[in-house]
Amino acid sequence: MHPGHRRGAVDHRVTITVAAIAFVRADGRVLTVRKRGTSRFMLPGGKPEAGEQPIDTATREIFEELGVDIAPSDLELLGVFESRAANEAGHALHATVFVTREDVEPIAQAEIEELRWTDPRESEPDQAPLNQEIVFPLLAGAARS
Repeated sequence: MHPGHRRGAVDHRVTITVAAIAFVRADGRVLTVRKRGTSRFMLPGGKPEAGEQPIDTATREIFEELGVDIAPSDLELLGVFESRAANEAGHALHATVFVTREDVEPIAQAEIEELRWTDPRESEPDQAPLNQEIVFPLLAGAARS
């Protein structure tokens, strides 16, 4: 399997496709969001519109959810991952994740209820499986090197 691809323990028939951005601050903390009516924190992003490329989905969703206008040239592909969906029981998640160290001032809007800057080296039970099992270990490893 390609090093930028990771597959968690997923055996589900329905797959949700998303694109997301890991905003990493200078102190290493990562921006996570909780959508209204849900309990898990995830990376900001969302589902693609018809024919939309993942990088365009990610930048559009970030603007809609957080009011942050980020250029695709400021993003680097972290990888394409499969995991369990955080808030849709029995569903798998296919996520294209980008990373940036751009300094942003997000504002919770649209369906976003709460923002949290999370230390990827700390285990928090309310984080989405994608964060806990794949993205945070990758980012924590990068911070150590």
